[in-house]
Amino acid sequence: MDQENLIQKWLLDELSKEESKAFDAMEDAPFYKSIINDAAQFKASHFSTVDDFETFKERVISPDPKVRKIQWIKPILRIASVAVLFFGLYYYFLFNPVTEVQTEVAQKTIIELPDASQVVLNALSEVSYDKNAWGTKREIKLEGEAFFDVAKGAKFDVVTSKGTISVLGTEFNVKQRGTFFEVACFEGTVRVVTNRHTEILQAGDNFKLFDGEMITGKNSFDEPQWTKNTSYFQRTPLKEVFAELERQYNVTITFENVDAEQLFTGGFVHSDLETALAAISEPLDLNYQILKPNTVRFSKRD
Repeated sequence: MDQENLIQKWLLDELSKEESKAFDAMEDAPFYKSIINDAAQFKASHFSTVDDFETFKERVISPDPKVRKIQWIKPILRIASVAVLFFGLYYYFLFNPVTEVQTEVAQKTIIELPDASQVVLNALSEVSYDKNAWGTKREIKLEGEAFFDVAKGAKFDVVTSKGTISVLGTEFNVKQRGTFFEVACFEGTVRVVTNRHTEILQAGDNFKLFDGEMITGKNSFDEPQWTKNTSYFQRTPLKEVFAELERQYNVTITFENVDAEQLFTGGFVHSDLETALAAISEPLDLNYQILKPNTVRFSKRD
């Protein structure tokens, strides 16, 4: 098979195994592949998309090969790469119903689900769900922390790497960061299933699991304080408090002669770093120092 037909079939993804080997052996094969890989950086506005693509189809599909094919194949492949990218994205969004939402450092966002349930996503967190299956299976996957206000209806599941939370219609908060896992129920009833435990939480109850240790308790507030730009902790390992400080302020925390496993109860605001550092250091009798760039060091007071 001549090179032009190989290129045709490659663009249409119709190469057999033997033809694929023949295509890969072509001198210009790396160039053609690089064009497709670089399609996202190519500026399609340099061409009249409809007219040029119609010309492309006529010239490539034409049974009458031209001697000067090398002069037109490169720009035509650029047009083809744009078309491939466009149709690839079209089919991706049409047939891939999974919606993913991520937040960055110090960022929060509100998500409305297909049934009008709402999710408030905390910094450096991610959720994903299948919008097409939502009518029969209300399931959302979470990495990080989120507050859920669930519309009444069928069972609603929040799946994390540490456990699954199931409800019918309620308000609750889920936090899963590394080995730390926490669920707080603010309205209704929540069932939490982990590898070792099943807990039923009523409004006002909370459940923590970290490093294999389980703690149950009562909420101090009637809604999660981080949604009001204040992080609050109840008997939480100091290392997790430091980690949340890093997420909210985009800083790196280091410490010296500090027990990072000690439990901390208290909170800090998200609007002022100095105030936040003082709120952590004072009750624990710590010193802090702001270093450059974006580094904070805690140490035990003498």
